Amino acid sequence: MASFDMKITGAEIFVQALLKENVKVLFGYPGGVVLPVFDKLYDAPIKFILTRHEQAAAHAADGYARVTGKTGVCIATSGPGATNLVTGIATAYMDSIPMVAFTGQVKTSLIGNDAFQEADVTGITRPITKYNYLVKDVKHLACIIKEAFHIASTGRPGPVVIDLPVDIQNASAEFKYPDVCKIRSYNPTYFGHPGQIKKASKLIAKAKRPIIYAGGGVIISEANKELKELAEKINAPVTTTLMGLGGFDERHKLSLGMLGMHGTAYANYAIMESDLIIAVGARFDDRVTGRLDTFAPHAKIIHIDIDPSSISKNVKVDIPIVGDAKNILEKLNKAITPPDTKAWLKQVFDWKEKHPLKYKDDDKLRPQFVVEKIYEVTKGDAIITTEVGQNQMWAAQWYKYTSPRSYISSGGLGTMGYGFPAAIGAQLGKPGKLVFDIAGDGSIQMNIQELSTAVNNKLPVKIAILNNGFLGMVRQWQQLFYHRRYSQTELKNPDFVKLAEAYGAVGLRITKKEDVVPAIKKAISIDNTVLLDFVVEPEENVFPMVPAGEAINRMMGGMA
Repeated sequence: MASFDMKITGAEIFVQALLKENVKVLFGYPGGVVLPVFDKLYDAPIKFILTRHEQAAAHAADGYARVTGKTGVCIATSGPGATNLVTGIATAYMDSIPMVAFTGQVKTSLIGNDAFQEADVTGITRPITKYNYLVKDVKHLACIIKEAFHIASTGRPGPVVIDLPVDIQNASAEFKYPDVCKIRSYNPTYFGHPGQIKKASKLIAKAKRPIIYAGGGVIISEANKELKELAEKINAPVTTTLMGLGGFDERHKLSLGMLGMHGTAYANYAIMESDLIIAVGARFDDRVTGRLDTFAPHAKIIHIDIDPSSISKNVKVDIPIVGDAKNILEKLNKAITPPDTKAWLKQVFDWKEKHPLKYKDDDKLRPQFVVEKIYEVTKGDAIITTEVGQNQMWAAQWYKYTSPRSYISSGGLGTMGYGFPAAIGAQLGKPGKLVFDIAGDGSIQMNIQELSTAVNNKLPVKIAILNNGFLGMVRQWQQLFYHRRYSQTELKNPDFVKLAEAYGAVGLRITKKEDVVPAIKKAISIDNTVLLDFVVEPEENVFPMVPAGEAINRMMGGMA
């Protein structure tokens, strides 16, 4: 246990605890009741990133966590500062991202009295955190921070909030920091039950039409090599969720890409016709399953997940295995006897050939073309963050992801405004990597003020706006299901190039197909934040598309 004999303030304990946790980057925004902490941060060897909005601080910490696998950390003041973090905390919670968020709070004697800038942060965030704390005694602060980092990063990861009153920051105590953290009521299961693994191996051996369905848990547990070994050993196709993109190399012949509402037709056909689903680190989200009573009617299901509450929550499974995906797959790979899948793969490859992803190839500038060219120019060696909507789905469909932690997107909550601050966090987490935020003209404006953060920190993030003049995905639904009654979805956008230049970034506008590749190459060559305004076809749609409430093999597959 690390300790100082002399007493130090709660603000100093905060800094020393972060150093013990090896925190390199802290995202946030100052305010009145966190001034004691910010005073100590002034001399601390921690890189502080001043975002221009607290929501962006949470998203940046989230993006940092996703690309590094480390716990992201952010801080905001009390009241509106803390409530502005809420959307970012909820985003991290839905996608199982390790984060510790510190919020300032009014003096303990004022809590509950409607004091200036007071908000019940622990009450507000209880449903969207893995755990949260209101610190009432400075003597407990060091241990609370240790526990928070432990809880956030272990088991199924998630955000933890520490609400820190200003008088606790100013109070003094000896600094005693635990070396290890043991919480009696919190013991995640990491190793799968041997009997369940044996049952799974027997079921796999008998399968005729197996499919592997991989989610974000594969990336969190760093099980991509074990997943590849399993796929090749049993010769089974692999489909991933949105959160699982990059967990299996999409150039591999067994890859079916993403499944679900906007997944590939062949992935959806394959899972519906399979006789065995091996689900790894996925939670059978409604965007994947479509109409539940029709989902995979012929399939037995093996479900591997570290969170027991996710198993049989949406879809009843036959063999549950609770534990860490990497550990379980290691054991399963040693136990399995490969089934005969030749006829099955022939059928799957036939679907791939007959039902490829497609869009109209003409002289118009289409968003799918832009994403394809970003992939070709970067050779797939970039970190892609996205906003939410059509841009997110096109980025998922038309960029081939070959390695984990390369596709960074808000999956569960679907948070517009996520991608750009997440790109800032990703660039700080991986300073040598090329980072592209594929954005919509609606989403980008929700946190566009972070151009200031990117420029002031000399971050060479590239923003590719697929500018169609609409809130694209909502407009698509209005076109298909509401008789083209475009209620409040048409945008009157600013001049994005001038806006970028006003912040000190570089802006480029592209309106023709032949200018796309030169513009991408130019953006990459510029050592600055670059905004690419691609003016694309306004009524292009994302296909395939499974209408809400339909089975996932009943897709609308046409072109706009």
